[in-house]
Amino acid sequence: MLDLVVCALAVVVPTLLVSLFAVKIRRNYSLHKFLQITLGAILLVTVGLFEVDMRMHGGIVGILAKRSRPLSPDELTSFYRLLYVHLFFAVTTVFLWGTTLSLALRRMPNPPAPCGHSRLHKILGWLSAVDITMTAVTGLLVYYFGFVRA
Repeated sequence: MLDLVVCALAVVVPTLLVSLFAVKIRRNYSLHKFLQITLGAILLVTVGLFEVDMRMHGGIVGILAKRSRPLSPDELTSFYRLLYVHLFFAVTTVFLWGTTLSLALRRMPNPPAPCGHSRLHKILGWLSAVDITMTAVTGLLVYYFGFVRA
């Protein structure tokens, strides 16, 4: 599951860029809506399955214990700092992106088009985009330093 989450994180930012290009340059609001809902759903399912898998394998401590070379105390301290930064972005992304999507689904017309909610949506959208990007970057760093680097 960890590898699947890493693949999902590697796809998120490019897909996000395509979605932003669709809405900002092409004014294709329907494609933007489709991509955002799809990304949200895929990430929700992937992260949910990942969390279940992590719990079944003893959490992060259990997985780290299975490394071929245990982390030194200094490496472990640095790893946990990075993990906490990642978790901050991951948790705030869930709430921020969830709020952005739910408000858009309730307040935007169908088919999607600019409206009175557009200004708030744009602010929430950019905050969500930065947040998910930081989640992806820090998640890839957690994966590398915790599970790839010998």
